[in-house]
Amino acid sequence: MRDDPLIRALGFLGLRRGAVAKALLLGVGGSLSALGLAALSAWLITRAWQMPPVLYLSVAITAVRALGISRGLFRYLERLATHDLALRAMTTARERVYTALATGSPAYSVTLRRGDLLTRTGDDIDEIGNALIRGLIPIGVGVTTAVAAVVVMALVSLPAAAVLAVALVISGGVAPWLAARGGASTLRDGSRAATESAEATTTTLWHASELVVARRRGELLETAADADRRHLAATDRGRQLEAAAAAATPLAMGASLVAACVIAIQLASQTTGSLAGIASGEGLTPMILGVLVLLPLSAFESTAPLTEAGLQIERSRQSAVRVMALVDGAHAADGTGPSGADVAVHRGMVEVSTDGLRWGRAERNVLGPEDGLDLDLRPGSRLAVVGPSGVGKSTLLLTLAGLLDPVDGDITCVDTSSRGPVELRSAGCYFAEEAHLFSTSVRENMRVARGDATDEEILAALTTVGLDGWAARLPDGLDTTLTGGADAVSGGERRRLLLARALLHPAPMVLLDEPTEHLSADDAAGLLRRLLGVEDDLFGPDRIVVVVTHQLPADVGDARVVELAPVAAH
Repeated sequence: MRDDPLIRALGFLGLRRGAVAKALLLGVGGSLSALGLAALSAWLITRAWQMPPVLYLSVAITAVRALGISRGLFRYLERLATHDLALRAMTTARERVYTALATGSPAYSVTLRRGDLLTRTGDDIDEIGNALIRGLIPIGVGVTTAVAAVVVMALVSLPAAAVLAVALVISGGVAPWLAARGGASTLRDGSRAATESAEATTTTLWHASELVVARRRGELLETAADADRRHLAATDRGRQLEAAAAAATPLAMGASLVAACVIAIQLASQTTGSLAGIASGEGLTPMILGVLVLLPLSAFESTAPLTEAGLQIERSRQSAVRVMALVDGAHAADGTGPSGADVAVHRGMVEVSTDGLRWGRAERNVLGPEDGLDLDLRPGSRLAVVGPSGVGKSTLLLTLAGLLDPVDGDITCVDTSSRGPVELRSAGCYFAEEAHLFSTSVRENMRVARGDATDEEILAALTTVGLDGWAARLPDGLDTTLTGGADAVSGGERRRLLLARALLHPAPMVLLDEPTEHLSADDAAGLLRRLLGVEDDLFGPDRIVVVVTHQLPADVGDARVVELAPVAAH
């Protein structure tokens, strides 16, 4: 039972027993009020038909009003309690997922596709929260109300109670189970298609310009459209199963009502020999007949939503499988790969060397040799990595940063003063091609690289990368909020801001992935010459700089250039 992914995910939500019990009790209170209202209303209507003195009915009239008000009140409070519970649980779950990814293996996190990550931390966690609102709480309320209805019916007629019990089991148990089991494969297919659609759409949005130039935008749009069609078809199949299962409730309700009427006729016939005896008050009274007919109608109100609850539980279970796989992947049981725990930045100078280094997929090649990549990076070294898209340039940076383990070969990092070993992750700072800008002030965006950076240091870094004019135009200076993050600046300004972060970072080795994208050809060439130390060196003689780029300048000075290419290209 504990291995069930949904049980694990619910434990991951950080649910408080008191909050769950409160929501459940409020739901039960609303359903029992409705049940009591139906039974008492049936009694009151049939009793009033006998025209007794009004005082005989005053208590029942007051109770009907109280139950009517309490039913609405309980249901309103139950909605507030369950939604508050679920929203808090989903917030906790997202915090724990982000923490798991941040403290887990970077080798896992950096390989996740944006579409998968977006779907798992968004829609999938929402579905797990919906397991509370639309699944577990309604099931608890439905079971409690059904048991109460059967008990009340048993006080009136045991045969009618037995029929009602069977009908409620079919409506609230068998139908939801069959719908959930039958829709399991459909839900899986729909989820896969939704993930593929999200991945294709995200890629199209993030790389629109490059795709237009490469004439591949139509291909990705067609991929997204095909995934959407498959998602729609899977959803349609699920709706058909849901509709078929939902039909069980009105059928069971009708059967229960017919059985109640037949039982009432038989009781009346056995007692008086004719239906006319009902009015005489002998045996089966009009009040009992009203309860037999109207009580099931209220009882089925609580079981009708259970078909959707069963489907919701299955949707939530499949979402839980994906979310828990995300968490388990970040904390792999074998313990291999670098840890995601924070490491202190090494502030001294380092030397980094590789021997026969291979990374990523086996088909990578470097300028033709078959024995991997040999590097000897000392303070002041500049390395440019070039090659076509998809050849492994970013993967090499991640490997040099200590975020991915090499496939083969060795990487050594030592302090130049003590000659002692230094952990790669503490010596290098990796700046991704699409590093994030946060929707906060310019100052806080710069302090992502170094939390104690002063305003003077931030302004100096912005000036060094050519953003002094931009900074001077900020309405609130460094307190200006970049509303929407990257949407608040142009592509070129974003690149320069990320480069300013790298300048502020104290690590002795800087790894830059496409730092000149979205800049004009002249600006890109000038900035690359500064990064490679050809002129007006940006990072100075104490730091190692490794740059991935598609746009090498004509003059690279003393920088080493490593060209990556697929083996098939040689």
